[in-house]
Amino acid sequence: MQPRIILTPEKFSFTIERLCRQLIEVHGNFSDSIIIGVQPRGIVLAKRIQVRLSELLKKEITFGTLDPTFYRDDFRSSEKQLTPEQTEIDFMVEGKKVVLVDDVLYSGRTIRAAMDALLDFGRAEKVELLVLVDRRFTRHLPIQPDYVGKSIDSISSEKVKVEWKEKEGHDQIWIIPKTEKE
Repeated sequence: MQPRIILTPEKFSFTIERLCRQLIEVHGNFSDSIIIGVQPRGIVLAKRIQVRLSELLKKEITFGTLDPTFYRDDFRSSEKQLTPEQTEIDFMVEGKKVVLVDDVLYSGRTIRAAMDALLDFGRAEKVELLVLVDRRFTRHLPIQPDYVGKSIDSISSEKVKVEWKEKEGHDQIWIIPKTEKE
């Protein structure tokens, strides 16, 4: 299997713009809504969305990061040591509409863990999920995104790789064969 690009840099920026417009359509001016990026890979996307929403709405949008490492159901069974990132939520979640943001929705286990972790910060009025890529046929849990950048059908021997301008120097998404270690 050859690696293939599923989202070019041009389509990548259009996709983020579309997601922001959808959020404004549903959440209006974000007076009761907040954006929370799921560590580690959802942070870059969440920050981009927060910045663009702030530009479009001409106001600062509440933003935080959430690390669900210790809430994962595979935390103790992982062969590699899981090291927590950092949770930064310095605002009330109670009664707010929360948009959880992650890059790729695969099995649903990270999002389930993130929702458990989020409960430690209060009871949100509503929790929605925004993902850049939805791998539709690989879910282990009944979790579905509310906002999707790109839906794909891929097989389990493939991996989705998101490249970010902030890290790799360009924005694009690949489907690549998994290595034997993965």
